[in-house]
Amino acid sequence: MPVSVVPYSEVDVLIIGAGPAGLMCANALANARVNVRVVDKRAVKVAAGQADGISPRTIEVFQSYGIGERLLRESVQVHQAAFYNPSASGGIELTSRAPDVTAPSARYQFEVALHQGAIESIFLDSMSALDVEVERSTMPTSIDISKDENELTDPASHPVRVALQRLDVPEGEPQEEIIHAKYVVGADGAHSWVRKQFDITMDGEQSEFIWGVLDMVPDTDFPDVRNKSLVHSNHGSVLLVPREEDRIRVYMQLEDKDIINPATGRVDKERMGPEEMLEVARKSLYPYKLNPTTGILWWTLYIIGQRVASRFSIKNRVLIAGDACHTHSPKAGQGMNASMNDAHNLAWKIALVVRGWAEPSLLSTYESERRKYALDLIAFDKMFSTLFSGKPLTEENSNGVAPEHFMKTFQKFGGFTSGIGVHYDPSVAVLDKNQELASGLVIGERFPPYKFIRAADAWPFEIQDLLPSDFRFKLLVFTGDFSDPLQQARVKSMVANMQTPESFLNRYAIPGKSSENSRFDIITINKGRKEGFDFLQFPPLLRSHWSKVFIDDADITGSFGGTGYSYYGIGPEGALVAVRPDGYVGAIAPLDHVEDLDAYFASFMKISA
Repeated sequence: MPVSVVPYSEVDVLIIGAGPAGLMCANALANARVNVRVVDKRAVKVAAGQADGISPRTIEVFQSYGIGERLLRESVQVHQAAFYNPSASGGIELTSRAPDVTAPSARYQFEVALHQGAIESIFLDSMSALDVEVERSTMPTSIDISKDENELTDPASHPVRVALQRLDVPEGEPQEEIIHAKYVVGADGAHSWVRKQFDITMDGEQSEFIWGVLDMVPDTDFPDVRNKSLVHSNHGSVLLVPREEDRIRVYMQLEDKDIINPATGRVDKERMGPEEMLEVARKSLYPYKLNPTTGILWWTLYIIGQRVASRFSIKNRVLIAGDACHTHSPKAGQGMNASMNDAHNLAWKIALVVRGWAEPSLLSTYESERRKYALDLIAFDKMFSTLFSGKPLTEENSNGVAPEHFMKTFQKFGGFTSGIGVHYDPSVAVLDKNQELASGLVIGERFPPYKFIRAADAWPFEIQDLLPSDFRFKLLVFTGDFSDPLQQARVKSMVANMQTPESFLNRYAIPGKSSENSRFDIITINKGRKEGFDFLQFPPLLRSHWSKVFIDDADITGSFGGTGYSYYGIGPEGALVAVRPDGYVGAIAPLDHVEDLDAYFASFMKISA
């Protein structure tokens, strides 16, 4: 018998799990031209059901990768929320309607809904164009990290060994493969195999709330069926979410005794199927009717677990993301959004380290930033789930949830649920200094949208579209009014400081790429009027291309623009703003203190070999 040889390979990044977190990470790394592989034990991708809500911030992230337009084209926009409560006649009645998104700086003043399979397809098609495909029917069987400290600290090493087993190979071909990876990302869901291999605990509790979910095309006389509807009734709570192709999703609260198997204490799907769940929803929606026109398209049951992993990283070589490191209820629509934003936060850091542009210590900020967010999310989720699942305030139930209290909570946390208000604390990637120079650009938060006018052709541009996820730091130079001789002198002095050999621009320049510095993209924004402005007056550093100079002025029609400086809280003296590759404000400096940015980049960047 010939001895079968187990294939052996090396890869920069191995991603285990091809759900939303894994695919967001894979697509980002493929865009960064990082050598990445993705494996998933499922034979096929998700076809229906699963998660479906995308928050305003996540739409912005999709847009930054060039896939936002397809998401908007295929999904349903959710602009309005309707609140229903018990009526005097024993049914429910409309209490109020309100905007679904309450974060004032959201670029997209709505959520979108689209089933998870379609969302995954957007990533899969984008990755395919970059020659990255998911390797399906493939599961890991062992994972080990080298104990050699020299190997762990060597950026060129591949210290993580993973054995993979293929479940669908023809007879005679090797089923096993050994991969040595620089980094492994465990994005393999709430029951994460990767997490368990390293004995990472999930800390928190399982709530007592059990929920059922139904997808259908409804026949109904419920007037808010195409709005997000939050229904409190004396029979329980229901959440309706409009979906693509005339579908809706119905979440309903279920009673323990109907679902739990007393012998095991676990949810037993044999005890309640979609027909019984539909009856529960109908009781809560009375006097309105609800009938599926083409049957139940998808359904599930679950107990809400609100838990966060004790750590997100093992030696900064194996990192977990998405449901593998946090689980919570779907009521506030955060699960898939949190997962994809974990991956968005992680991908640029891995890419910069793999390229040799950043110290491996930068990866520590993944856990410090995203674990704090996950803990905040769980705290919010507990409160929101309790309010949503609680009995409504009625004459018989004086301790119930008052409609106005629930509505105020919904609106108060709009910044959080939209993803807009996520704040990262000071670290090597967030320099907490000079906030007063730009009070409207919060250090550690995403750069808010605004439209500026391109100087060369008066073409209005959304500034977020100038900050794509291309793994470069964007340096926004708010010059003030360059026609003012005093300000012009300040700007020229700043440029001279930036062109010294010890300045970060030169210190971290890529050899052989003098004119187009690959790590930084400089965008210049002048305060003034477009009519008399000549952008060629700017020093060449501030206009590496004619498309890089903008003016804070109204557009040609006078419809919008012209107040960007005041919106961002920037005075006439201007400011330098460093925006991270994920679109978050990393540092702010005065024009005459370029050394503040030198110090910021020196805390994590590496000089090119």
